[in-house]
Parts: sequence; structure tokens; C-alpha cells
Amino acid sequence: MTPPRGSGDGSGDRYDALVAVADEVLVGLDFDGTLSPIVEDPSRAVIHPDGPRVLRDLAACVRAVVVITGRPARQVVELGGLDAVADSLAAGSRLVVMGQYGNEHWDSGSREFRSPEPPPGLQAFRDELPALLAAQDAEGAFVEEKGLAVAVHTRRLPDAAAAYARLEAALGEAVERHGLGLEPGRMVLEVRAPGMHKGLAVHAALEEHRAGAVLFAGDDLGDLEAFEAVRGLRDQGLPTLLVCSGSEEQEALAALSDVVVDGPAGVLGLLARFVEDVRSAQEG
Repeated sequence: MTPPRGSGDGSGDRYDALVAVADEVLVGLDFDGTLSPIVEDPSRAVIHPDGPRVLRDLAACVRAVVVITGRPARQVVELGGLDAVADSLAAGSRLVVMGQYGNEHWDSGSREFRSPEPPPGLQAFRDELPALLAAQDAEGAFVEEKGLAVAVHTRRLPDAAAAYARLEAALGEAVERHGLGLEPGRMVLEVRAPGMHKGLAVHAALEEHRAGAVLFAGDDLGDLEAFEAVRGLRDQGLPTLLVCSGSEEQEALAALSDVVVDGPAGVLGLLARFVEDVRSAQEG
């Protein structure tokens, strides 16, 4: 099959290089906007219908499939139906979730969840948040509790972009007082512990699985550190491919990507093609 062509030079060659070393490839995937559509209610952001089948087939031909997400790991396992996917995996296949930007861990072998204690200052921020929202005329913002983080979604507000801009400044001041970090996203601002991000999670996953190549797909600013980490690994000589799940809301990753596809359906279509090409190469 013809390899994908994207926004970056040499994308086809990079794709072909990963096909050739598939058993060494770590596939890192964001969840929201990459495996599941962006919706107003985050609790309803279930995986795309093609997701379970593609993840099962993909895990059978690469070193590991790792979902690296800002969501709690337990939420992603539920919304992705990943327990059922784990039941269907071929022997030796590995499916992992690194939740809360890498702070949490679940894998298809043990089915156990590992999570640290919430960061200092988070409860004090929670207590202050209603007054902060009221001061910015954003009482209707949807507040998502994530255990190790709090996410404030402006998508439901009448002027979501303007409310987002007001809250970004106000929440930035609050998180600094409480020793926390602020993660901007697609009409969402997430307050969490500083010091961990998806770039560090990529390096941790690479070491854990002793992978020699990386494909990473994401859609939002929270994936920026992962993209930068993968580009650094490319500079060190590792075969890599960066895939952007494109949208009208966020274009920051497109210029850094080798391939830009149309949302979760496009990501899963590319991964399904990758599986087919790996199988064809093995049979040939």
C-alpha cells in the first residue's frame, strides 16, 4: 500500500522505516481527540467504534501500545473498553495506559491501577475555584474532577473562547499560589501537579518496553511535550513518526507532524493501514 504523505518532509520514508522494524515500535496514543471524539460531556467521550479492533491488531505487531493521557487511567480503561480489548489480545501483546500525564499506570497483563497521592495544594485550589469562576463570569463552566487534577471546560459557555482567555489568566495566578501547574487544551484548562508531562511519559515508556522506534499520535497542546520528546529521539537516530489528529479548534501540532489526519477516524485508519502493511511485509 502507498505510505501516507503528511505535512513534514520524508513522512513516507519515516512510515516505511517503522513498518520495517514494527516489532521494536512503541505506539503512543493520546485519548481525547485522538482515540475518542471531543464532546461537551467528557464522561461520554467513548472510544471510536473502530478503536478496540485496531488496538488489538496493532498490539499484536508492535512492541507495545501505550495510551498516554491527561485523564485518570481508570476512566480511559472504562471509556475505551480496554478490559475487553485486553481479553482479546494475542499472547505477548502489550497494552498500557499511562494516565494523568504519566502519573498513573495500568497494563493489560496485571489489570492493576497504580496512582500516587494527590498533589499538595490541589484541595485548596478546589475550595477557591467557585469564587474564581464567579469573578470571571464563568459560573457555568463544567468542572471535571480527575483525582490528581481538576479540569475546567469552557465549551458549554456562550462565548467559550472569551471565557477561556479570562480563565487562563485567573487560574494561572491561582495555581502559582498553590504550587500547581496549568495545562491548556481545547477549551479546557487543567490544574495539576507540576513536574510530569507526556514527554517524560514517552521516555519512561520507551525505557520500560525497551523499544527502538516510536509512533506518537495526539491532537492538543497537552501532547506538545510528547511531540518534542519524539523529535529529540529522532535527532538521536531512532525511527519515528508523528501523527496529528487534526481539528479546526487546535492547529498547534500540525506544523510539527509528519502526517495530519482527520480526527480519531483518521488516526485509526492510519493505524489499521500500518497493521496491514506490517503483515504484508512479514508475509513477503
